[in-house]
Amino acid sequence: MLRCAVTGAYGYSGKYIAWRFLNAGHEVVTLTNSPERPNAFGNRVAAKPLSFENINALTTALTGVDVLVNTYWVRFNHPRFKQADAVANTKVLFEAAFLAGVRRIVHFSITNPSLDSPLEYFRSKAVLEQCLKDSGISYAILRPAILFGREDILINNIAWVLRHIPVFGIGGDGRYKVQPIHVDDMAALAVEQSEGTKDVVIDAIGPETFTFRDMVATIGELIGKPRPIISLPPSFVWLAAQGIGRVVGDVMLTRPEIEGLMGNLLCTVSPPAGRTRLTEWIRENKETLGIRYASEMARRLDRKLGYNKECLRDVDKH
Repeated sequence: MLRCAVTGAYGYSGKYIAWRFLNAGHEVVTLTNSPERPNAFGNRVAAKPLSFENINALTTALTGVDVLVNTYWVRFNHPRFKQADAVANTKVLFEAAFLAGVRRIVHFSITNPSLDSPLEYFRSKAVLEQCLKDSGISYAILRPAILFGREDILINNIAWVLRHIPVFGIGGDGRYKVQPIHVDDMAALAVEQSEGTKDVVIDAIGPETFTFRDMVATIGELIGKPRPIISLPPSFVWLAAQGIGRVVGDVMLTRPEIEGLMGNLLCTVSPPAGRTRLTEWIRENKETLGIRYASEMARRLDRKLGYNKECLRDVDKH
């Protein structure tokens, strides 16, 4: 039996990882800034503070842990949180793991990170990959492109737009590719790699590859809301996303995210690491997908809200 620490087990991907560990008979603790967030584990998952400002406390929380699965990151810069801070915090986490004697770290990165990338997200992920490689701790680096699942944001909100707006605008021709992986497939991969000893870097992609245009069209067809898809300059897409974001009180899409998507950074030539097909999952969830908007900011700022319902907002009654 392993003693496993998972960042954010009361959130999205961390929850699936924690369940996988528990079902495999392992002991689980979570490092979290949201101890009051509703969770389905009861007292089966002990909560420890994710105290980046106190490395001694973080080291104590990790003492006796065999494997750390790190999902911690921030999607975009905001006055309350920044990616540069996430880099610094993750370095503290790695150092605390080393001091605590953690045997192995399974770390979530991103497809196509690069130290030379003009995009902070991909550049920062590359910095952290190198930091982990230099740490002296056994590691598995998992590089997902897009996660999908019941609590996801991107796929849900594409469906939400398709349900509420008569046309769907995309940047450029939409031929750039995406390879979504189901969150539970990602969790299974994380648990599998936690039991290994070899240093590995894995592109964690799903079994289907779409152009972005085709993915949007497929979502629309499967939920019964096919819409005309129009090509727009990236700046127009960003402005439209800004407008929707103001309506729903969220940051729906950022300029760097548009650039990364259009730069074909969310696809690789690697074999699939997941088995769940996005098309099949949408068919199974077509009645509920996109009914309500999923708010990144609600999740980020209110640490008492649950991910299943409270962070899905009824923006209108359609």
